[in-house]
Amino acid sequence: MSRILNLPMIRILGTILAGLLGLAFGSFLNVCLSRWPEGESVVKPRSHCRNCGRTLAWWENVPLISWIALRGRCRTCHEKISWRYPLVELTIGALWAVTIWRIFPAMLSPDLSLTEGPLIFCYSSGFDVAIGKVVLYWLLVALAVLDAEHLWLPNWMTLPGIGLGVLFTGSHFVLGEWLAEGPTISLPGTITTNLIGVAVGVVAAGGLILLIRWTYWLIRRREGIGLGDAKLMAMLGAWLGLSGALLSFAIGILLGSVFALAMLAVPAARRESDTWLLSKLPLGTFLCIGGIISAQWGQPIIAAYLRWVGL
Repeated sequence: MSRILNLPMIRILGTILAGLLGLAFGSFLNVCLSRWPEGESVVKPRSHCRNCGRTLAWWENVPLISWIALRGRCRTCHEKISWRYPLVELTIGALWAVTIWRIFPAMLSPDLSLTEGPLIFCYSSGFDVAIGKVVLYWLLVALAVLDAEHLWLPNWMTLPGIGLGVLFTGSHFVLGEWLAEGPTISLPGTITTNLIGVAVGVVAAGGLILLIRWTYWLIRRREGIGLGDAKLMAMLGAWLGLSGALLSFAIGILLGSVFALAMLAVPAARRESDTWLLSKLPLGTFLCIGGIISAQWGQPIIAAYLRWVGL
């Protein structure tokens, strides 16, 4: 009885801890996002104001709270501190907290025990999936901001992201088969089959962007979509599978279209419509947002769509 009564509190404390860790990793991500484009080290020098160069005190580095306490300005030069800082921290913190909140009922189920083995516990509780989502969210938020601010999707993030996705998804499938069939399972055959499935998702998702890019070039004789977007889609295919990547693409295109129409409705944009129509939109940012939505609610969205079309 005491164990049952303590379960809600354990779930709440675990969620709070995950949220706090997310805020901390979001704060570190902000450092990376400020320094990577400038080719600076993320370790040295210590955190400082990007305008006046003053080294920040410890209490000015507290995630989210410091920005609120400083009212979004440097206390020395009064330069505005971008909304990106609290937004990134809050996004990572919220995503990590929601992820852990969702898996805690399975982790605390009386049918599961660590004595059965850590592999069985991790797979049956969904803990391995939660850890994968935590990594994926960090990557997607980083890429979304980089593309929004610099139209930049660096290869050294997307390509390792593809590799991590293939490793995570493939190992998850293999672990599930091994636990279901026991030591008699043919591991080489299972690994090959599942990796082929993951590879198809990667190639098909990335190939979709390449096809659109090629078609646009044939019609307009200019590049319409960067290769970074193709690698990002391949990364989504590795992590979410082909269906999840396609859902991310659909959501990203929808969000991008809404954003473009909203910008066109701005009077200043209409006055310079010829120039605006040739400007670049951060498609990668919208694809990343679509990827986050797909990772969080992809299965119910796809199920609802299939019911709607009668499948």
